[in-house]
Amino acid sequence: MVTCKVLVLIEEHYDETEFNVFNSFFPAHGVEVNYASYLWGNDALEFEGNDKSSKVQVDLCVTNVNLEDYKGLILIGGYAMDRLRYQPHLNGSHNTAPAVELLRQAVKRMDAGQLAVGTICHSLWLFCADPDLLRGRHVTCAHNIVCDVENAGGNLVVANAETVDIHADGLLITGRHPGSVDAFDDLFLKTILAI
Repeated sequence: MVTCKVLVLIEEHYDETEFNVFNSFFPAHGVEVNYASYLWGNDALEFEGNDKSSKVQVDLCVTNVNLEDYKGLILIGGYAMDRLRYQPHLNGSHNTAPAVELLRQAVKRMDAGQLAVGTICHSLWLFCADPDLLRGRHVTCAHNIVCDVENAGGNLVVANAETVDIHADGLLITGRHPGSVDAFDDLFLKTILAI
């Protein structure tokens, strides 16, 4: 029996460990998982993971997402979120890539207590496209994007000289890397079930 739905944003070079765990963990707990991406005017696109061991066909464009249908939004790790924030723009202008626009809507719903947002590994890159989305929030992430997160105004949560495995800042749930995915999923599930 489906209790609620979670939307996962995905693109080429997604993290396959996270993908595989999302597809087993959430349905086992009654949570339907949907995938969305920017489809560039196509009806559907197929994306391949970092390790080239899986592919996913996506037919839901981020421009057609109704966030009211979901209790949670997860940004998958790997390089997918860097690709989804792609938009040529000049200094001082706002990034209006469709996935960034969707994230702006999601953050408003998150701050209103209506939607959990989860990021893991490199996926805070999508937040970094608009520092207003990240500024002042306490997060964890992969070690090699720490400078991006700090430059976008995020506050890193650190223990024992490294970013922590998982952290909750209100309804923003962040995970350090794919090795944290089980703990991330547990915390994300508890969070969406409490909304």
